[in-house]
Amino acid sequence: MLNISGIPIEVYKKNIKNMHLYVRPPNGNVTVSAPFTMSDNAIERFIRTKVSWIKKQVGKFNNQLRQSEREYVSGETLYVWGKQYYLQIKYGNKNLLALTGDKAMLTIRKESTAEQHEKFIREWYRSLLKVEIAQVLPKWEKKTGLKVTSWQTKYMITRWGTCNKKTGKIWLNLQLAKKTPECLEYIILHELIHLIEKKHNERFVLLMDKYMPMWREVKVTLNDQTLDYME
Repeated sequence: MLNISGIPIEVYKKNIKNMHLYVRPPNGNVTVSAPFTMSDNAIERFIRTKVSWIKKQVGKFNNQLRQSEREYVSGETLYVWGKQYYLQIKYGNKNLLALTGDKAMLTIRKESTAEQHEKFIREWYRSLLKVEIAQVLPKWEKKTGLKVTSWQTKYMITRWGTCNKKTGKIWLNLQLAKKTPECLEYIILHELIHLIEKKHNERFVLLMDKYMPMWREVKVTLNDQTLDYME
């Protein structure tokens, strides 16, 4: 464990060629994976050159955590397919969410709690995502020739998607409904390729390049809290 500029950083040495610096959700924990052959001094020097970047990313997570503590009052923001909306709250007999212009009109029961509002909105995101997956997944299955046995949506805080290579099943983070549609396509392709290639190795990268040449740019849009250092 290193402590640089007041930032605790966990360092792991692995059988890899390149060094990778991560600022991970949900709390902005910082980790570094480095090759066995790289000296501790070289690792520390690299980290010190990236302190400003690390602080910026940690700050983003801190802001996200504050935003997640919603009170569900008018003026709060809500993201749907990459677009920002402003909540407008009104009371009614049942929960309802409708998008109009740049407004997210949320009707809630007056006696309901913030926890209940969160659960409702989470399920609202899930319904949006399922409709989109049902349209997008078959397109990428046809394009790649890779097919899943089944898929599910799941609320996750550390991954956008997961794949069980043995069963052929994939899970997609329902928070993808907050991101641009291209991000969902990227994650779907990512998990499909994991059906035949478990690791993020050269073969995996070649397949990503083949089917989605701009995947690196989409990845940055999806999550810019990871920095890979190429020797």
